[in-house]
Amino acid sequence: MVLVFAAIIVRVHCALEQLGTDCSIEEVANFCPELTRNQVIRALDYLGRAGEIRVTRDGNGTYRVQACHAVTVTGSPVAPVPM
Repeated sequence: MVLVFAAIIVRVHCALEQLGTDCSIEEVANFCPELTRNQVIRALDYLGRAGEIRVTRDGNGTYRVQACHAVTVTGSPVAPVPM
């Protein structure tokens, strides 16, 4: 289960790398059609707690994902903990 979650985090990380440093959660979810919205949100939550990204809400009620620094997937981006 931990390996599956790690793979999901890496997939979302790759999506963020391709989408850029500022995008909506909806854009991330649409970029990863093989993942459920819940999986994307859990991965974003983990990345946020790890300090990799920041999720904010704009004036229109859209949740935005902003990279705290350049998002890269080389090496081991994050080491997920079991949930």
